Amino acid sequence: MANILEVKYENQADARVCEVAYETQADLCWHEVPYLTQSSGDAIWHFVAYPNQASFRIFRVKHATQADLRIFKVNTPEQAGWRNREHPLRGKLG
Repeated sequence: MANILEVKYENQADARVCEVAYETQADLCWHEVPYLTQSSGDAIWHFVAYPNQASFRIFRVKHATQADLRIFKVNTPEQAGWRNREHPLRGKLG
């Protein structure tokens, strides 16, 4: 389950992420769900408020060159998934 906590400081994060403008630029396309129990795998995300609820912590950066992971938000769960199948973070978010 990908229960994501967005942290304020880079040293608290598991990865630095950058939201890219186009799906073709992304390593991972993700879809946000409203409930904790709906999150699954690496691509279906639920944002949590507390560190003890998180399976993965992210820190947002402005430039893709600064990021460990380039992400793109999609509208449906069917569109979500890895675009870079060789990425080192694959299987570690959920």
